[in-house]
Amino acid sequence: MNLEFSAEETAFREEVRTFIDENYPEHLKGGSQLEEATPEDMLAWHKILGKKGWSVPAWPVEYGGTGWTSTQRYIWSEENARVDAIMPLPFGVAMVAPVIYTFGTQEQKDRFLPKIRSGEEWWCQGYSEPGAGSDLASLKTTAVRDGDHYVINGQKTWTTLAQHADWGFFLCRTDPDAKKQQEGISFILVDMKTPGIEVRPIITLDGGHEVNEVWLTDVRVPVENRVGKENEGWTYAKFLLAHERSGIAGVARSKRGIEKLRDIAASETDNGKPLIEDAGFASKVTQLEIDLTALEFTELRTLAGEAQGRGPGPESSILKVKGTEIQQRLTELTLEAVGHYGHPMHRAIASENSNEFPIGAGYGDYSAPAYFNMRKTSIYGGSNEIQRNIITKMILGL
Repeated sequence: MNLEFSAEETAFREEVRTFIDENYPEHLKGGSQLEEATPEDMLAWHKILGKKGWSVPAWPVEYGGTGWTSTQRYIWSEENARVDAIMPLPFGVAMVAPVIYTFGTQEQKDRFLPKIRSGEEWWCQGYSEPGAGSDLASLKTTAVRDGDHYVINGQKTWTTLAQHADWGFFLCRTDPDAKKQQEGISFILVDMKTPGIEVRPIITLDGGHEVNEVWLTDVRVPVENRVGKENEGWTYAKFLLAHERSGIAGVARSKRGIEKLRDIAASETDNGKPLIEDAGFASKVTQLEIDLTALEFTELRTLAGEAQGRGPGPESSILKVKGTEIQQRLTELTLEAVGHYGHPMHRAIASENSNEFPIGAGYGDYSAPAYFNMRKTSIYGGSNEIQRNIITKMILGL
């Protein structure tokens, strides 16, 4: 593999870096936390990129993609990670959009893709249910045909940012008598403002409201909102999950995270010496860097395959497993480095009724919430245990 960038690629990096430095919202620079960001913050960069034509670099050119090479997309992700940019949310651009432009009708493409690309419409994912997570095919939410509508009843859970969503893509059971569970499921697009939808917050261990329950009671959805054929939604669901798992790897973000970790470990001391000089701690950081480098090469091979017309395959499971393990170890080491400064008490913010200020360096403020939040990464997008089964079967042939 040639690891040297060409002159054209180096020029592209400079173009991207200049654009980001001149256009990324100033108040979001420096690592604003997604949990603390407003909906407007989360969409701000997406809308700027939409106007530039850079919001969906992985899409085919005919639907608004940039036509960038795999190397250019790699550079793009690195440069955004450099400023800790809040990227376009994946539910629209990286998950439902590929399903729509691959399997949807022309009317669906015309209706939904432009507003996903521009950031005008916010999407959420209705897959998991209280009794159907890793065993997704056992889902119970039903969609019963009534003329030119489906009537949907059921419950979804862990629905990320559904409290802000305009639309959702839902897996529903349309044939309860199918011989195999996977054969009776359809993929349906749902306007989240439809009567009968209730979004209830789930407050996570870090105190954030990122995920929700979604209850659907006699929700009427036009049949024209079904993507693809009735009862073949499992095929589209697997296609979507392959795209999701590839994106979960987060190599560029983890590289940036290790840079921050090294800076923290150079500032924090242990027995009077910088923590990074402690042999045990330095060894853990170095092993993490080695694993991340190996994952980076796997991601580059996957991107090269996509550039040659091969969609994400079972290798996306490798990216998902290793990427999420690295993210979790990174937050663990960061919390270890900041020590007691990571305690939630040290995030106290001064108010007119309090003289309390954050104690210690600011880099400790979000280390504990980030650690707790990252516990989920090995579960969503298909648990890592399920991914190992896929690797065993599809790659190793066992």
